[in-house]
Amino acid sequence: MIDDFLVRALIAGVVIALAAAPLGCLIVWRRMAYFGDATGHAGLLGVALGLAFGLPMMVGVVVLAAAMAFMVSYATRRGDYGVDTVLGVFAHSALAIGLVAAALLPGVRLNLTETLLGDILSVSWSDIALIAVGSAGIVAVMAWRWRTLLNGTLSPELLVAEGGSLMRDRLTFTLTLALFVALAMNLVGVLLITAMLILPAASARPMARSPEQMVAIAAGIGIVAVGAGLQFSWITDAPAGPSIVVMSSIAFILSNFWKLLRN
Repeated sequence: MIDDFLVRALIAGVVIALAAAPLGCLIVWRRMAYFGDATGHAGLLGVALGLAFGLPMMVGVVVLAAAMAFMVSYATRRGDYGVDTVLGVFAHSALAIGLVAAALLPGVRLNLTETLLGDILSVSWSDIALIAVGSAGIVAVMAWRWRTLLNGTLSPELLVAEGGSLMRDRLTFTLTLALFVALAMNLVGVLLITAMLILPAASARPMARSPEQMVAIAAGIGIVAVGAGLQFSWITDAPAGPSIVVMSSIAFILSNFWKLLRN
């Protein structure tokens, strides 16, 4: 008989893995892994904002993650600094400011381990309902704007020539990424959100022959990693969030080893 908290954790992890697959593939194709880091680290500052103003945590995380993504986009477009420099400054500044702000809030005690590494085993049925609704929204937006997002990834010039808007493309991607950060932060924590996005997608790349196939394989790898990570955590008493990421890392190694053998 499986314990109820493990069932809840598995359901939440599977739902998040499905939402992460298309977003993760876009991040890998656009070479924006550090962008995901900056947005994820802004989530901690969002938690502090929510606590300070009495807002739901998810509202604060979405607002700050979206604001961070827009600021990074603007700063990199100006071209005063390299993209990696801008992302590094924003990512680590947001993380540090969030930690300091949370420590200075009167009457608030933030569990840093839980915030940074997540606690998927404590997810409730109401949390799952919220995660499911948010993830369904992400998948729906990705499906609706998929061709446009794909064109913007492969050939921005083609997107503009077909009457599309690079600003709308960036806005769609940024807001869905911010929503994902808000949904996933409780499960895998601030430090591991980007890993949850890019590892299944990067693992799927050697095995995929089309963008859609890569998304499907990434979703499958993410789901398997969630199940294997939870089982490993249960057996060894290791933290669940990092265990899931470890399983995704193993999948990445195996997929590239398979590619070497095939070639």
